[in-house]
Amino acid sequence: MWLRYILAKGLPLLESNPEETWRNPAGNLSALPGEMAILGAAGRSRPDKLEDMLATAAKRIAPPKRLLYGPGPAMVEPRAYEAMNLPVLGIFDPYFLELLDEIRVGLRTVFGTRNSATFPIPAGGSGAMEASLATFLRPGSKIAIFAAGHFADRMTVMARRMAAEVVRFEKPWGQVFTADEAAPFIERERPDFVAFVQAETSTGAYQSGKAITPAARAIDALVIADCVTSLGAMPVSLDEVGIDVAFSCSQKGLSCPAGLSPVSVSPRAWERLRNRERDPATWYLDLELIAKYFDAPHVYHHTPSPPLYYAMHQALAAIEDEGLRNRWERHRLASERLIAGLVKLGFEPLVARPEDRIWHLTTVFPPPGVDPAALRQRLLQDHAIEIASGLGQLAGKILRIGAMGPLATTENVDLLLNALTASL
Repeated sequence: MWLRYILAKGLPLLESNPEETWRNPAGNLSALPGEMAILGAAGRSRPDKLEDMLATAAKRIAPPKRLLYGPGPAMVEPRAYEAMNLPVLGIFDPYFLELLDEIRVGLRTVFGTRNSATFPIPAGGSGAMEASLATFLRPGSKIAIFAAGHFADRMTVMARRMAAEVVRFEKPWGQVFTADEAAPFIERERPDFVAFVQAETSTGAYQSGKAITPAARAIDALVIADCVTSLGAMPVSLDEVGIDVAFSCSQKGLSCPAGLSPVSVSPRAWERLRNRERDPATWYLDLELIAKYFDAPHVYHHTPSPPLYYAMHQALAAIEDEGLRNRWERHRLASERLIAGLVKLGFEPLVARPEDRIWHLTTVFPPPGVDPAALRQRLLQDHAIEIASGLGQLAGKILRIGAMGPLATTENVDLLLNALTASL
């Protein structure tokens, strides 16, 4: 991007004194390209219409301030924002490697696991989903997917592209599965892998996994769980539930910028990984290769972005300072207050039973006669508040409203409810 501006402005790329290339009229060598005057080879201003236009295009961006009450990205933890301004280090710098170790400890805490193989990969949540599936599935592997939402469907598409044999237990979107339903299905199909979504972002339904994992363990199937929305804001409990492979993201319950996705692999799943007969089709998303960077002697695999890791470190530190259970309780109470307020305004929850609802993501049908798209637009224009529409078969039918991280407080829930009241 900056190279384009340099070339367009006629700045020399090679000089006897390279510093002159970046020197503005005030002699400030630290100025960003967007702050520089348009310079000629000798550092003199050369204003003309084309270059004035380019100078305008090169100015710093100024995104509007929004309150993100959607399903993600969530509002970023302030300490995480601040940390991203710290100096970038080399990816093998001892300080940076120590910081990675601390991040892994924090992730084990929020995942509820002792798994050594716990680390953030450089991808979004769907990248982590693909990494988790591609690392373990082989052509012909049988995977049973519990499907009641958009992201279970996404797992299905990925698994089929990997030439796995996919069998699905389907229920209407917004419902969860019981042990009496899960056990006969697993016993009948006897898959190699069982997969489910713990917190289905498209529906707002929470499935801890306790109804699914015992039957999977009974036939020695590995359990894969999508924890993209649950991690950091409500219990995940990998070891207690019996989940072997879990993946998440950074921009929801952890209150970080998007770009990193934590994964965690149980010892028994890792043992199978080490004994696999063939490598997966993916190289970049092979969890075994990625893990070699995080573990000594730290083999090069990719170039991580230190600022994203700084942000995750500080977001995890904020969770530690608050106390994980205190954080869960804060999100639960915010959810109860939000749903009660929405019902008073005429909204109807998609997920019927309170115990099946994600605490920090609420899905509702709007009041009769209210256009969801128009309501979202009014909130954005009049109150700088973003909420989300439905996905897939629920597109245009429901609203998805999140109270995550910094917004999961009484005053912020009330702020949203007041804005909704004014916008209806």
